[in-house]
Amino acid sequence: MSLQVAGVRAGVDGLLLGIDFGGTKMAVGVADRQGRVLARRRIPTYAERGAPQALDRALNLAAELVAGVGGPLLAAGVASPGVVRPDGIDLAPNVPGWERLRLAEAVRDGLDVADVAVDNDLNAAALAELRIGALRDADPGLVVGIGTGVAAAVTVGGRVLAGHRGAAGEIGYAVAGGPWPGTMLELDFSGRALDRLAEELGLAGGAAGLAGAAEHPGTARAALTARVDELARHLVTCCLLLDPERVVLVGGVAGSAVIRGLLVDRLAEVLPHRPDVVLSGFADDAALLGAVTLAREAVHV
Repeated sequence: MSLQVAGVRAGVDGLLLGIDFGGTKMAVGVADRQGRVLARRRIPTYAERGAPQALDRALNLAAELVAGVGGPLLAAGVASPGVVRPDGIDLAPNVPGWERLRLAEAVRDGLDVADVAVDNDLNAAALAELRIGALRDADPGLVVGIGTGVAAAVTVGGRVLAGHRGAAGEIGYAVAGGPWPGTMLELDFSGRALDRLAEELGLAGGAAGLAGAAEHPGTARAALTARVDELARHLVTCCLLLDPERVVLVGGVAGSAVIRGLLVDRLAEVLPHRPDVVLSGFADDAALLGAVTLAREAVHV
């Protein structure tokens, strides 16, 4: 989940661009130099149609928003699933062809902007929490993203921990179930996994429909609880290893009060030192605001 920066120049008054690529939707925002978002828009990813069309549509939308706001574009920040390398992206299976993209290069060339910073989407969200969110006064911190997939990001000393290969926090690949080696956590607990579970139970509305049905005792609640238990086991280990002061939950699935309640109860039941567990105040915008923050900090490199 390493940071890639393409080009640096002295900052002047102008605009910052943030792009958040997700497996389900993409968000684009234009901000002033202080990071205040002036315009933003979301569009579907259409993952099944492949990576090139998603990238092209996001860049077209970005150009449209920049032109609409007006002013020179200083820098762009990009939040992407997976482990970002200069020549490709690892561990991003949800959009066919994503692994072949060179995002910094594509954004720099497509929008004629010299300063482009690209990072993993949850690392970007964690950066936003560090600078302007729930981790400003907490160290260390743990950000847990529960959206299309599931992942974590670690913050220590005001920085997001990338890891040796940039893959710190990729808990979606953690071993789950049995017998050994079982399956991957993301196949048991993630937005896509809960969508499949809802379909198996004959519930409409995917993960949201499942969470709604689980508000009352019954089959749906029992099935969802079993999946939350699997995630909780891994988060307990993360907390024991890191001893975070605060855990911040981000992503669409994390917005479910039922899921948060089950998860918080399980952590509180077994952890000897309980961190604060809070929902991000950015709703679905944490990664987008992180992308804007990447752009702002690229200008000041």
